[in-house]
Amino acid sequence: MIDQTDMEIIGLLMKNGRMQWQEIGEIVHLTGQAVKKRIDRLEKAGVIEGYTVKLDHAKMGLETTAFITVYMKTTDHAAFKRFISVSSLVEEAHRISGDGCYLLKARTGGGQELDAFLDSLLTYGNYKVSLSISRAK
Repeated sequence: MIDQTDMEIIGLLMKNGRMQWQEIGEIVHLTGQAVKKRIDRLEKAGVIEGYTVKLDHAKMGLETTAFITVYMKTTDHAAFKRFISVSSLVEEAHRISGDGCYLLKARTGGGQELDAFLDSLLTYGNYKVSLSISRAK
C-alpha cells in the first residue's frame, strides 16, 4: 500500500531522480536509511520502474516534435509495431481509440527527416501530423 510519504518520495524522485536518500529524508522527515527501504519496496512492487534522464532535444539537433495519428490500412499491426520499435525518431507510440489507430510522438532534426519518415510510414497507413510549437508543461 502506498501512503502519503511514499507519494512525496515519488514526487521528489520525479523532479530529480539523482536526489540522495538523506536529502529526501530531510524533506519527508525520515532517515536516509528509511527512505532507501521505502524506495526499495516501491521498486520491488513495480511502482518505480526505472529512472530517466531529461534531455534538451534542441541541443541534440532534434528541434521538431511531431504528433502523428496513424490510420492503418492493413491488419498487420505486428509489422507496424516492429517498424516503429526500430525507428530512432519515434519517442512514444500509443494504440488509441477514437480518431485513428495509433498516436506517435516523434522528434526529428527538421522537415526533410520528418518527410522521409512519413514516406516510410505510408507502407502501413495514412497519417495526420500536428507539429509542436512550444511545450506548455
